[in-house]
Amino acid sequence: MYKATTHEIEVAVEPFYLEEQSDPEDCRYVWGYQITVTNHSDKRVQLINRYWNITDGNGLVDEISGKGVVGEEPFIEPNGSYEYSSGCPLDTPSGIMFGTYQFQTDDGALFDVAIPAFSLDLPDQKRVLN
Repeated sequence: MYKATTHEIEVAVEPFYLEEQSDPEDCRYVWGYQITVTNHSDKRVQLINRYWNITDGNGLVDEISGKGVVGEEPFIEPNGSYEYSSGCPLDTPSGIMFGTYQFQTDDGALFDVAIPAFSLDLPDQKRVLN
């Protein structure tokens, strides 16, 4: 589990390898990740934008940004949490991801929250050399 807290918003990430969606012989490796965002502040916040930096094992960087997460722009109440799962395909058996979420308070203030860097690595017994 990887965690970071910014402006009283905690982001916890748990990545996992999706063997059934991967095809190492075709250089396709797929990971899922479960994210929990917890609001430790005393204000309701809304997650309105995301930015991801995804780097594969060859150093190729893919940057992704857009509205919300998984088609939602969730509100998170004080001391509340929001969870979602998503995934990431790579052409290499390892990589790293990190990013930011942009939040807005009910009074319109915008702020960014760090998504901690987390590694995407095959389980040791499944490591495949290219």
